[in-house]
Amino acid sequence: MIAQAMPTPAATLHLVKLCVGIDDVEALEAWQARNAQLRAAAGETHDCVHRTRMMPKRAAALCAGGSLYWVIRGVIRARQPLLAIEPGVFADGTSCAVLALGRTLRRTQPRPMRPFQGWRYLAPEAAPADLGAADADLGAMPARMLAELRDLGLL
Repeated sequence: MIAQAMPTPAATLHLVKLCVGIDDVEALEAWQARNAQLRAAAGETHDCVHRTRMMPKRAAALCAGGSLYWVIRGVIRARQPLLAIEPGVFADGTSCAVLALGRTLRRTQPRPMRPFQGWRYLAPEAAPADLGAADADLGAMPARMLAELRDLGLL
């Protein structure tokens, strides 16, 4: 099953995924930029992809304007538009889902998230808002401090 981006915002759905081995949004950007160069040199179709073991059953809704929200160090910190979801294979030959992503990483309002395996669906109303220019300092704030400020009703 191949799902590609379609302009149907009413059916939009998002994914949340742990970003393992990455400490901050800047490190994720740098890692993706390196991989984009390699993929472009190899002549691959999408320059920014992420492979995951399970194929989402609701791929059409995800590609209808949805995003992949990245959990970095226990906090949702950024998102990327989902452009397409295609079947693929890992280097060891096992099947996987290839998530084609837009190159733009948008920082979001930080939101703590407990650990989980794989990915989770995220309804649009539950998705954290993008950070604006006035919120830029929130993106760099430690998760513990954010939680304390939220508990005090200051965020």
